[in-house]
Amino acid sequence: MKTFTIAVIPGDGVGREVVPPAKRALEKAARKHDVTFAFQDFDWGAEHFFRWGSMMPAGALDLLAPCDAILLGAVGHPDIPDHTTLNGMLLPIRRAFDQYANVRPAYLYPGVASPLAGRQGGDIDMVIVRENTEGEYAPVGGFVYHNQPEEIAIQTSVFTRRGIERIVRFAFDLAVKRGKKKRVTSVTKSNAQGYSMTLWDRTFREVAAEFPGIETESLLVDAAAMNFVRRPQTFDVVVGSNLFSDILSDLSAAIVGSMGLAPSANLDPLRRFPSMFEPVHGSAPDIAGKGIVNPLATVLSAAMLLDHLEMADAARDVENAVAAVLAEGHARTPDLGGSSRTEEVTEAVLEKLA
Repeated sequence: MKTFTIAVIPGDGVGREVVPPAKRALEKAARKHDVTFAFQDFDWGAEHFFRWGSMMPAGALDLLAPCDAILLGAVGHPDIPDHTTLNGMLLPIRRAFDQYANVRPAYLYPGVASPLAGRQGGDIDMVIVRENTEGEYAPVGGFVYHNQPEEIAIQTSVFTRRGIERIVRFAFDLAVKRGKKKRVTSVTKSNAQGYSMTLWDRTFREVAAEFPGIETESLLVDAAAMNFVRRPQTFDVVVGSNLFSDILSDLSAAIVGSMGLAPSANLDPLRRFPSMFEPVHGSAPDIAGKGIVNPLATVLSAAMLLDHLEMADAARDVENAVAAVLAEGHARTPDLGGSSRTEEVTEAVLEKLA
């Protein structure tokens, strides 16, 4: 029997409430497929920051490196600036392990109401592919005359041909694998960003020429946002920069019913380092501790973890269990218009996994 070592970082807020259901789903799926999971729990995040002044300890990356995958809950606290939490944990992990492909599926499940009129289950089925290690989130910049009236802040985006080419190629490979609409949409703002985004456009065209069976579309980010609302059924794989895909993936989550249904994977496609799986939603301090957070985004992230570990059948089992619970509509947290508690939804999914 094979054993996978999974690093678990519940993090902050509702992260501590959604990670246990995902672990239970992994364990139940594993028993059916003759594998086991050895979970290594790391209590890093805001509380670590308050005690020690850092989101995670020195040597944290060395502790994560030997693991097969990382399961993350959420990071963030109202009393810590967001840029501190982000740069203290998430971004260092993504960069150190070259998790350059951030994959965020958006699927309208049967039984879930979209805020868009006339959309039925299955009408929206897209994946946002986000460049995850450079672009607008590159740590290049600084302050001049810091905290003085003449203060200047400089933030520099960094786009490399290597970085663009590998994420665009990943998107095309994913479109081939999905085998659905066989369409890749590139999102830029090259009318205003005449260097970085035109490099992206040129690289996209060059890679696209290697995939003659895949239809392509190039949109400015404002047009993409409009068309996510106007014609979401036409999108298949959408690829964009770190910033643009971050924003669009929140919009795609909203149009399929809830951020509570939005999973994600931070992948090192070359499998040199552990990949990390997390819900798209944040720590949600407004509902933390109330027992009403939707655990399904994290459970679906666990399904993506299974798929990455080449356990496709187990991943489908988890996805099908979630789909069945949503289709029945009995167990439903407040974000989906219900009154169920986190534990009730968890138990419903585990029952379907039996």
